[in-house]
Amino acid sequence: MIELLTRTQIDEMRPAGQFVGSVLTALADAAEVGVDLLDLDALAHRMIRDRGAESCYIDYHPSFGASPFGKVLCTSVNDAVLHGLPHPYKLRDGDLLSLDFAVSVDGWVCDSAVTVAVGTPREEDVRLIAHAQEALDAAIAIARPGNKVGDISAAIGAVGRSHGLRVNTQFGGHGVGRTMHGDPHIPNDGKAGRGFPLKPGLVIAIEPWFLHTTDGIRMDEDGWTIRSADGSRGAHVEHTIAITEGDPIVMTARD
Repeated sequence: MIELLTRTQIDEMRPAGQFVGSVLTALADAAEVGVDLLDLDALAHRMIRDRGAESCYIDYHPSFGASPFGKVLCTSVNDAVLHGLPHPYKLRDGDLLSLDFAVSVDGWVCDSAVTVAVGTPREEDVRLIAHAQEALDAAIAIARPGNKVGDISAAIGAVGRSHGLRVNTQFGGHGVGRTMHGDPHIPNDGKAGRGFPLKPGLVIAIEPWFLHTTDGIRMDEDGWTIRSADGSRGAHVEHTIAITEGDPIVMTARD
């Protein structure tokens, strides 16, 4: 079911978005050469505990997951692009790291992701991150009443194709509110003018992700981490936004 929130409820949701944004900022700053993925998860866990928030990941066990996730943060490195399960791995110079984080604060959920280059960045990785961010910006700009979910999807896909990228539609954006994943599903490509109409009060997570040379994916042995089918690297960005009568509100904006 698709839920429309009141302006008061959206305001009540803001602390969750602000907290998610602040945690991702801290994690991105901490992601240096030699830092272990488990240390990043531990940092996120401490921040959750100190805030009195609740992780959306640690007990999460959807149909596609091999078991409950067991961590509070997704850490996807290089050819991993989604749902990366933190494990003992020390970041290396030139790694490409995607961080995805969602929590509940006072009963409201926000979800966001960022991709960063660790140490000395590769030029092609910097471009891929920029392309993903361009797609997210284009999608947010069109998220206004009178448009439809298909317009968001089409905007993301158009940016990807303009840079010669193939776009996977298996995993994408989604509704957000009292739970992490709700309706509507928002694929990262589609036809403009189709799908659920965007209305004030709709809160959604928009999350473009691109791979350098493929749109094919495979599941890692841990039953969670999704990697590119050909070993090429990926970038993933995401914001939770609220549709209003005017400009959309980016709930998870980062400093």
